[in-house]
Amino acid sequence: MNDMFWSPVILSIKVASISLIIVFVFGLLMAKVMTNRTFKGKSIVETMLLLPLVLPPSVVGFLLIVIFGRQSFIGDIIQFLFNQSIIFTWWAAVIAATVVAFPLMYQSAKAGFETIDKNIEEASRVDGASELKVFLFVTMPLASKAIMTGTILSFARALGEFGATLMFAGNIPGKTQTIPTAIYLAMESGNMQLAWLWVLLIMLISFTMLFSINMMKRSY
Repeated sequence: MNDMFWSPVILSIKVASISLIIVFVFGLLMAKVMTNRTFKGKSIVETMLLLPLVLPPSVVGFLLIVIFGRQSFIGDIIQFLFNQSIIFTWWAAVIAATVVAFPLMYQSAKAGFETIDKNIEEASRVDGASELKVFLFVTMPLASKAIMTGTILSFARALGEFGATLMFAGNIPGKTQTIPTAIYLAMESGNMQLAWLWVLLIMLISFTMLFSINMMKRSY
């Protein structure tokens, strides 16, 4: 019972944590680029970045299968390098979680960057700070509230991802089964006690993260 309960929990935290690292890095970089630069087609690019937020999970899962499947160019490269397809592996769960969580990190970071007084950043450059130092020691601290909000929401979204994960990574116990897919399987098999334990756990985690966001907003 213990192994059956904790296996999806450990995998979910592992998947969500790796996803968060990827989303954090690329979300901040893309938010910074889209905030500071104007170029032709910018609205289209930004719409594409936010699209996973509104697409049905089944569509996201379908597109991931098409992109990373064995009949695709990327799928062929993965097959050649690792001698196996990424579909139905826990790395597929990481990719699915990353795709659906990215818009939250990107949107939060971009909103934070847009509120920063550009004169402060420019003053740092005048004092001799490089672009990297300006970003790390001026921009990020000034947008820390928005960045923290995006980080928490992205982790929560990655932890709760179901539809795209089920299609792309499957629901293999001990291998790709996360908490949401485990709840689905427990419901299907009539194991309501186990399903309730997972439901209560993920509700507790989600509540704690949302509560921390509200407390953080009050502290500013």
